[in-house]
Amino acid sequence: MDLAVGKWRGEALLAGFEPSFTFEPVDPLPPAEYEERLRRIRREAVVAGHDALLIHADSIGWFHASNCYLRYVCDWMREGLLIVPTDEDKPIVLLTVFSSSVMLPPPGEPMLVDEIWQIAPWGREYLDRPGSGPVKLAEACATTLARLELQKAQVGRIGDLTSMPYWAEIEKALPQCRFLHENGIIDRMQRIRSPREIAMIRGASRLIDLGFEAAFHVTRPGVTDHEIYAAFSYAQLALGGETGDGYQIGVNRFGTHCGKPYGRVIRSGDLINLYISNVTYRGYFSQAARMIAVGSLTDRQEEVLSVCVEGLQRAERLLKPGVLVRDVNNAAFEPFVERGFLESPEARTMPFNWEAMPDGTARRIPEQYVPDRDWEAQGRKLTHVYPATFGPHNPNLGHSVGMYSMPNYNISSNNYDRLEEGMVFVLHPQWLEPLSAGCNIGDCYVITADGFEKLTSKTSAMPFRVPA
Repeated sequence: MDLAVGKWRGEALLAGFEPSFTFEPVDPLPPAEYEERLRRIRREAVVAGHDALLIHADSIGWFHASNCYLRYVCDWMREGLLIVPTDEDKPIVLLTVFSSSVMLPPPGEPMLVDEIWQIAPWGREYLDRPGSGPVKLAEACATTLARLELQKAQVGRIGDLTSMPYWAEIEKALPQCRFLHENGIIDRMQRIRSPREIAMIRGASRLIDLGFEAAFHVTRPGVTDHEIYAAFSYAQLALGGETGDGYQIGVNRFGTHCGKPYGRVIRSGDLINLYISNVTYRGYFSQAARMIAVGSLTDRQEEVLSVCVEGLQRAERLLKPGVLVRDVNNAAFEPFVERGFLESPEARTMPFNWEAMPDGTARRIPEQYVPDRDWEAQGRKLTHVYPATFGPHNPNLGHSVGMYSMPNYNISSNNYDRLEEGMVFVLHPQWLEPLSAGCNIGDCYVITADGFEKLTSKTSAMPFRVPA
């Protein structure tokens, strides 16, 4: 088989591809949505006794913002520090912390911001200018708060671990201020989604379905995992997806790998896991998972696929307002217990793939040579068994979706909350057995007034079958 570096057949593989539905773009959130968010945020700040809020995001990786707090509050896609006075007659100020990739509007124009001040990067080696970015940002923050007569204020801070050096410098620059951690103000707003937010997540879900159909279209023996991944990426990015790095593909004979493409050639007997953990559309993400079976599978593999599909179906039947989240989780794991996969649906007792030893100490990954001709053709060798243990990835059924870095709840046996209209989450029954069998299937749902809507509804959760 010709695996020459640089060979391109992506367009040929997608020739004739037509999705089974038409993607309908969703407009950005209107200003009124951000005005309502700001009203709620300011009200919580007042109740907490704050004179202002500082909301921070840094740049990480390949020019990603480290969290979505700024995007949620004012639709700013990049890094920076937002100063939100509690008093409405004081201006909202954005201090940007531009890196080497400057975001220019659109779509970077922030909503409801009165002033934008640019904080340059600093450093001898990079710019031949003495100084520190965190220090310069702290100086600008102190100057702004003093101008707003808030230099002796109680200030709520919202950020993440990347915010720590900035918080430290700001405390030095404003010794008479009192600072309190207040991520919960925005985190609590992630539980129930507005109709316009749900429309965004529905759009992200449609992009996932488009990607699934493109992946199904190109999958056949002889195609590589790179080409399947590229087909999915092309389909969702071409119609508005914001990033192509938020999902995984796992290909082998056991259905047990969940990672990135590495040049694996599809062969008869392969199980392909498309774990789409993040397709983002206008800042909102959805999640789903599908399996592709190439040719015939073993009896155990078919049983694992069957029990995961049945688990999803049983959980789905319970979805409506008022049902305990715990009951949805446990319903999905009932077939696992009935067929002897598990003894109990309780998260505390359930084995899972990332599990440490029973006493909490580290678990050693088993050392064993696992043949992989495509990896070995690249001069490497697989010498450990993944995953180290049997069970699902996590000892729960799913979790909320919406905005990256702001999770709010899990669909788990220890969640005694009741489902409410406007909750959006993914349910993905999973099961992996090292060097034997694996499955990960799931859909995204929103709770409605009288039941639910399946947002990833254009493709089936049943394994997609490819003839050998």
